[in-house]
Amino acid sequence: MDYVFEMPAEMLKKCEKPGRVERFEYDTFTYEDDNKPLHKGAWVYLPYGYNEETKYNILYLLHGGGVTEDWWFKTFPDTVTIIDNMMADGLCNPCIIVTPSYYTGDEAADKNGEHITEQFRFELRKDLIPAVEKHYSTYTNKNCTEKDLVASRDHRAFAGLSLGSMTTYRAAFYNNFDLFAWYGPFSGCCGPFGDHDAEIKRICDTLANGEKQGLPLRYMFCCNGDKDIAYAEHTDIMNRVLPVCPQLKKGENYDFFVIPGGVHDMKAWQLHLYHALQIFFRD
Repeated sequence: MDYVFEMPAEMLKKCEKPGRVERFEYDTFTYEDDNKPLHKGAWVYLPYGYNEETKYNILYLLHGGGVTEDWWFKTFPDTVTIIDNMMADGLCNPCIIVTPSYYTGDEAADKNGEHITEQFRFELRKDLIPAVEKHYSTYTNKNCTEKDLVASRDHRAFAGLSLGSMTTYRAAFYNNFDLFAWYGPFSGCCGPFGDHDAEIKRICDTLANGEKQGLPLRYMFCCNGDKDIAYAEHTDIMNRVLPVCPQLKKGENYDFFVIPGGVHDMKAWQLHLYHALQIFFRD
C-alpha cells in the first residue's frame, strides 16, 4: 500500500452505498455500585448491505481525552463518509466498527485521566465485547464464551487516538492480547509522564508471551504526525522496541506511519484510520 498524506477528495463525497450508524446500549458490571450495573452506550457502524447471514470482522475504535463516544461518527460525521467510500471502492473489507467510551461519567472532564487506560480492560473484556458480539453477526457466531472470543481474535481489531491510543496499548494490547490480533495506536503510547523503559518491556513481554501461547500479532499499525505532541515519546518507544523484539517485524506485522507536518488533530486521525482499514483483516 502506498501511503498518502492528504485524504483523497473522493473519500469525502457522498457515497451511493452508505452504511448506517446506530446506537447500541449495554450494561457494564465493572463499576458496580450497590450491586447496580452502569448503563452505557456506543455507536456502531454497519456496512452497506449488512445482514445476519454474513460474518463480519469488527473494529473497536476509541476517542481521545475529554470527549465521548460521539467523537468519531457524530462530532465528525465525515468519518462515516470516508468509511462508506472505502468499502464501496474495495479499499477495505466490509466490517463493523464500534465507538465506545472508556469514561463512566464525571471523569470525562478530567483530561489527565490516564488511570482509565488500564481500567477499561475489564469493561472491554467482560461487558462490551460480549454484549456487542451477541447482538451483531461476527466470527463468534454470537457465542461469547472466553473460548469463543479467543478463537475469533484474528477477526477483531482495536484502535484509538491520543488517550485512546494509550488505551489501545494498555487495555487491548497488554491486557487482552488473546482477544485482538490487530492494533492501531494513533498518537502516543504512554503520554508525557510515562516510563519508556517500562513500556518497552511490556510490549516485548506481550509479544513473546503471545507467541508462546500460539497467539501471534497480525499487525500493529502505529501512527503519528511529526509535529504531534505525542510524536517524540511514541517514536522513541517503538524505535527502541523494534531491534530487541523478534516478534515485531517491520513490513510484515508492523509499521509506523508518519504524516509530515501532521499535528494532534482529527485531520490526522482520520488519515490514520484510512490507512489502518486498508491493513486490518487482510491476509
